[in-house]
Amino acid sequence: MRPIRLPEPPGVGGMETPEIFTGAAAATVVVRRAVVIGNGSPGAENQCLGLVRALGLADHLTLYRVTRPQGGINEWLHFLPVSLHKLIDQVLRQFFRNTRLAPVVEGRKHYRVPNGGSVGVGLSSVLEADAKKIVAVARDTFEKEGPTLIVACGWDTISYSSSIRHLASGNVFVIQIQHPRSRLDRFDLVVTPRHDYYALIAGGQEEIPRLFRRWITPQEPPGRNVVLTVGALHQADSAALRLAAIAWHDELAPLPKPLLIVNIGGPTRNCKYGVDLARQLIASTYNVLDSCGSVRVSFSRRTPRKVSDIISKEFAGHPKIYIWDGEEPNPHMGHLAWADAFVVTADSISMLSEACSTGKPVYVIGTEYCKWKFSAFHKTLRERGVVRPFTGLEDISNSWSYPPLNDAIEVATRVREAIAERGWSVG
Repeated sequence: MRPIRLPEPPGVGGMETPEIFTGAAAATVVVRRAVVIGNGSPGAENQCLGLVRALGLADHLTLYRVTRPQGGINEWLHFLPVSLHKLIDQVLRQFFRNTRLAPVVEGRKHYRVPNGGSVGVGLSSVLEADAKKIVAVARDTFEKEGPTLIVACGWDTISYSSSIRHLASGNVFVIQIQHPRSRLDRFDLVVTPRHDYYALIAGGQEEIPRLFRRWITPQEPPGRNVVLTVGALHQADSAALRLAAIAWHDELAPLPKPLLIVNIGGPTRNCKYGVDLARQLIASTYNVLDSCGSVRVSFSRRTPRKVSDIISKEFAGHPKIYIWDGEEPNPHMGHLAWADAFVVTADSISMLSEACSTGKPVYVIGTEYCKWKFSAFHKTLRERGVVRPFTGLEDISNSWSYPPLNDAIEVATRVREAIAERGWSVG
């Protein structure tokens, strides 16, 4: 296979309205509402909501969520399509009802993530995903309300979003975030990071064994309906950060400066680490403490207990260091707004993307544990000058800046262009 050269993502430039939109006010068909289809993962749903915010439709959206049976034997069936998984769950429940094996088979019926967490747009309810109902609403209200924008993210949502487009292509515009791996023509647009195509470029072909490539990345170069990003979409836009700055003013404004925020994720299959990284982080943090006014540490849902325990025990009681205990309210948006610099573990593309959208110094720890497409992502960040390695030799009081990443805004521009090609506009 010959290596390919991927197109560059849209550059960071001015925000003037492209000429293609100057006649939008005269368009007769306007997209004024959005449907988000999530899978319960905060990272996935944040990407959808971030794009909807960038399109100006955050106040006119409905969130649907795909759920799977959980617990018991269901933990071994997540590789199956959602519909088949639910069918097998029903059959097993019927067959083993009132037997000693019932607890093993049943577990919990469905997993639901509480509203909040990833939902930052004031939604009061989350609905069970139902493609036929979404199609019926889109069709029945088209004349009065106009087309519906469908934004989905995550493997479990693919069958829903593709079905909706198949059944109501004239009433909807469907965007799938994260690469669906095959049959991209099922969607109007696919939004995915350029590092998903890592195995097709020269560096990837040298590093990844040929046998593994088809399981890691798409097999074809990006087509016309593929929008490449640098990192992950998110909701931490300038408006959200201004609100967070106000909301967290009383707690974070009085802290001694500079304020260093340390965000710790958890190991993934492409970035594996353990307590060794925790000890490295502790040592480097101690080394920079003299140049910090305050340090605040946050763990994610993926942080292994042994990692968080080591760090919490080491820093407990230190006058300069505060460790968030995981209790609400979550200070994450406040940290993004008030931080003077960030340290982020290399495993989290979402946390890095958010931090790099602020234009503030971002230091990364643990890149040596990453491989393949994660390595490609970090290489891109370094080449754009938005991150530096965290070595413990930094002077945190010496600030530096860069053009912030604006993936959501750039993708929104591409979405508006594609919708305009259909004779529609985004209201």
